[in-house]
Amino acid sequence: MQEFPSDSQARREILDIGRRMYEKDYIAANDGNISCRVAPNEIWATPTGVSKGFMDENQLVKLRLDGTVMHTGDLGVSSEIKMHIRVYKENPSVGGVTHAHPPICTSFAIAGIGLDKAIYPEALMNLGTVPCVHYETPGTQGIPDSIAPYCNDYNAVLLANHGALSWGKSLMEAYFRLESMEHYAMILMYTGNIIGKANVLSCDQVQELLEMRDRAGIVSGGVPPCCAPKPTNLYDSVDPPVQVGCPCAGKGICSESAREDAQSKPDQKEIERITREVIASLGISQH
Repeated sequence: MQEFPSDSQARREILDIGRRMYEKDYIAANDGNISCRVAPNEIWATPTGVSKGFMDENQLVKLRLDGTVMHTGDLGVSSEIKMHIRVYKENPSVGGVTHAHPPICTSFAIAGIGLDKAIYPEALMNLGTVPCVHYETPGTQGIPDSIAPYCNDYNAVLLANHGALSWGKSLMEAYFRLESMEHYAMILMYTGNIIGKANVLSCDQVQELLEMRDRAGIVSGGVPPCCAPKPTNLYDSVDPPVQVGCPCAGKGICSESAREDAQSKPDQKEIERITREVIASLGISQH
């Protein structure tokens, strides 16, 4: 039988996670929303129109999954609670939901790009792939309908031109998945757009991770759409030895042109030796 936190535990955790989200710049001003299930058909949630970094427990809202409000402060219910309720209805094992606008995740969402590259074992194991669902106007019924197909087989989605939504068996798990999404998106941004290169895990490596995920009891997360036929990450990347006479010795690896310059530059002692021999052969005194 599923265990739920008490009302007071849920309220404290919502406030704690709201501060974490605000301090990490996952949200700005009054953005985002958080909810926590405390009974099969009851949740606590953040209200409308308040910064999630500066809430108090009296502002939180309690409601049933049919939308009936059981407790509210002065601010009322957020219009985006519909997508939280839809996640709980679609997946009864969910105990918490977070929605935020982490900058890198939201950039991927604006570009319409999911997080699904098989390059990072931790993301594949603990988070899985993250689809980007089509755009719907925030606060409308369109968003709950757009995410419904993904609530059981995945752990999070990107909302096109909007932000990120994650869920878990507990509210803390949902929040950690939000953190993992932003971290994964940052790695994809660096490898794809700054470094410009990534070793994609081979199909055998992906399969091994999926089997480990199954053994860990993680039954959702999806599967990356692509993997490499053969591994490209089974060699060590080691700096080549610095050549004798290299001007960069002890300072790192120099460029090919610098090595060529070092090799073509005459040795000063050799110049002096040749000069002495030429002068002696001509019978010219050096004094």
